[in-house]
Amino acid sequence: MKVLVIGSGGRCHAIVEALSRSPRAEKIYCAPGNAGIASLAECVAIKDTAVEELVAFAKSNDIGLTVVGPEASLAVGVVDRFREEGLRIFGPTKAATEIESSKDFAKRLMKKYDVPTADYATFSDFEEAMAYVRRGTLPTVLKYDGLAAGKGVVIAETMEEAEATLRDMLLDTKFGEGRVVIEEFLTGEEFSLMCFVAGNKICPMPVAQDHKRAYDNDEGPNTGGMGAYTSLPFITAEDHAYAMQNIMQRVADAMVAEGTPFTGVLYGGLMKTPQGIKVIEFNARFGDPETEVVLPRLKSDAVELFSAVAEGKQPVAEWSEEATLGIVLASKGYPGSYDKGAVIRGTENVESKIYHMGTARKDGELVTAGGRVMIVVASAKTLAEAQRKAQQDVERIECDNLFHRTDIGNKAFK
Repeated sequence: MKVLVIGSGGRCHAIVEALSRSPRAEKIYCAPGNAGIASLAECVAIKDTAVEELVAFAKSNDIGLTVVGPEASLAVGVVDRFREEGLRIFGPTKAATEIESSKDFAKRLMKKYDVPTADYATFSDFEEAMAYVRRGTLPTVLKYDGLAAGKGVVIAETMEEAEATLRDMLLDTKFGEGRVVIEEFLTGEEFSLMCFVAGNKICPMPVAQDHKRAYDNDEGPNTGGMGAYTSLPFITAEDHAYAMQNIMQRVADAMVAEGTPFTGVLYGGLMKTPQGIKVIEFNARFGDPETEVVLPRLKSDAVELFSAVAEGKQPVAEWSEEATLGIVLASKGYPGSYDKGAVIRGTENVESKIYHMGTARKDGELVTAGGRVMIVVASAKTLAEAQRKAQQDVERIECDNLFHRTDIGNKAFK
């Protein structure tokens, strides 16, 4: 069948690559795609939120399956429109996407269905929010209620930082009009558990760990993710079973009970705290950069798997035992302001997989075109070997305007 992937980043490159391994993928399109995706799929100049254009393209090109990458597409209801037209699409409806697009919705759902998470309160008034923070303890976690491209969460260590953040979110509307969820600060190791979900039917992917801070030793500002890896030695079989039963399955059941059944990828951002595993956040789609280290381990046919989920059938997936580790190369200055257009050379010398996140072609050269530019993903029998291979390959890439972390995966060796 012909397949359409909606999106343009590294996550979508990994999705396209997984689909390209299926003999059922007759032709793959990606809207809008990027310079790396173009080697595997025909890139189509349609924005990922241009719903009517995407629907028209799918109909006129006889697309048998559409897979949605980014949250922005889901939040504008692309899945709802495709379904109205009788088109098979992998992803949750706009209503089900609220589990990501509204932190308050997710917290209320968890409270109602007894899903373990941090204590919280939600505010739209700056003074009330500040009064709540002053009554509590520091550090405290401040989350913008809507979508903020992975940058709407601040862990405030001081009262001054809390006040500045709340001003940004509630008075200066840095991310738009909205509310703020204030949570207790939890300690422990974070990990990502993504599941294929079709209503009550769920199927887990290998657990991964993302690295959000810009610099080594988890220093610097929060980013969209500077690297990730699988497998995680500190997550035991018992931890996994607990998370599946008391978090992922319970939430899938809750969404059905609420009349908004979930279809697609439910991403659990979880933490192993001294009091047990708790939810930090949910996303309504593949994580980024976790997808880039998880999907290379998929042994099952991706077209069949995604189609089964889209049709509400029980998803079944087989995974390789290999460890994977990915290091992100980002533009200097990211997640703040950065320059674009720096020439990238040496990618042909890399033995690992490269997924493009923000690249373009200019005058025949590969150039930077985003904050996070690419991720180098190595696979090996052991995590230490995967880390060594990825770091070796990152050094083969030449560009004056890129930086990367050198400690991705180190937490697994403690």
